[in-house]
Amino acid sequence: MSALTHIASNGEANMVDVSLKTDTVRIARAEAYVEMAAETLETILRGEHHKGDVFATARIAGIQAAKKTSELIPLCHPLMLTKVSVELVPEPKLNRVHVQTTCKLTGKTGVEMEALTAASVAALTLYDMCKAIQKDMVISGLQLVEKQGGKSGHYIKEGENA
Repeated sequence: MSALTHIASNGEANMVDVSLKTDTVRIARAEAYVEMAAETLETILRGEHHKGDVFATARIAGIQAAKKTSELIPLCHPLMLTKVSVELVPEPKLNRVHVQTTCKLTGKTGVEMEALTAASVAALTLYDMCKAIQKDMVISGLQLVEKQGGKSGHYIKEGENA
């Protein structure tokens, strides 16, 4: 396992200097799940939620969150993202929504935190929009699924297909 890169030799937190790194295409995919009652999911899918289009709102929230990651996570670099996608896949048999995000850029540092932030905020937005209907929804499984680019190369979560 590598050393922690955000801790200086004196033990203080610091922002990593990436100025000498080479620009490469960086891609990261993340996911999360929002588990809910069948009735809650049906309300969303029928488009009958009194707050409007739940999926559209969560998708926009996830995209905005990816763009603001450096404002939320103290030592993250501000990035010029070239792509952010948020997919919300209903899984009625499992009473949940699968949140899948992808972030991409050409740059000196990775986009894992942006993909994870997009997934978490999209999931939180689903919860927020539906909490009047159901308060015991569960957000779970937030994780990095894949990353490409940079010195550490290509990572795919075990059991995933690229």
